[in-house]
Amino acid sequence: MDSLLELFVHVDDFCQVFIPAMEQQLLQSGQRQRLRQRSLSISEVMTILIHFHQSHYRHFKAYYTEHVRVHLQADFPGLVSYTRFVEFIPSALLPLCVYFQKHCRGGCTGISFIDSTAIDVCLNQRIASHKVFAGLAQRGKTSTGWFYGFKLHLTINDRGELLNVLLTPGNVDDRKPVPKLVQQLFGKIYGDKGYISKDLHASLLELFGVQLVTQLKANAKNRLPMIFSDKLLLRKRAIVECVNDQLKNISQIEHTRHRSVANFMVNLICGLIAYARQPKKPSLGRETIACLVA
Repeated sequence: MDSLLELFVHVDDFCQVFIPAMEQQLLQSGQRQRLRQRSLSISEVMTILIHFHQSHYRHFKAYYTEHVRVHLQADFPGLVSYTRFVEFIPSALLPLCVYFQKHCRGGCTGISFIDSTAIDVCLNQRIASHKVFAGLAQRGKTSTGWFYGFKLHLTINDRGELLNVLLTPGNVDDRKPVPKLVQQLFGKIYGDKGYISKDLHASLLELFGVQLVTQLKANAKNRLPMIFSDKLLLRKRAIVECVNDQLKNISQIEHTRHRSVANFMVNLICGLIAYARQPKKPSLGRETIACLVA
């Protein structure tokens, strides 16, 4: 089956169930409203948005005007102008979020990795004049320097599948969102030195039964030596860095041209969905797992 058709069928099946249930929960204003049907269904809008992140295009306007309007007219007979389509985008945010939660997360295998990555919303030179994310984005610092925007915190399993994600302002400490990210996990979770915390390690073990494994500090006292399997998996922690790289450079979850918060969130969620639907993801491989089992 064609990848675009397969994507649309999966998204449309989801919308057939979710949209009626969502509409029943909407609050009524008491006023009569026009329920005019759009030429593009919500499942078609979602499909186009997700497919953009699976394409080689770097800008959505070029993708829509040069590819969708030219080559996909037969697949989407009700296509509208680019300006009109942009008006449809915010309405897809809630269905996209639920679709990601229901169909795009992997299962915990007992070996998980955690990391965060910066999401810039503007260039540093434009921070003072930036208005779109005023009061939401914050200045933060990573190993590569200062940025203005958000942090995407994520956990993955040993097959590179997304387990959980959380978005915070850029100035939030990496350790703060960890309890929310590991609630559904078990086994061990591996992180870099930014997650070193004796209190966090103890609380995760007590509340969720999850063991947080990080590198030991050079001046650590009264700490037992790390077992071989933990040392090996810490060396394989680069898998989560590969996922971050693919999210940014292939799925394009980051750019600095957003004009609304809703469109920023849609772009981020669609990038995560596009990554989750990749047939091949970074993984540890059979050799590493076999070594651990042995």
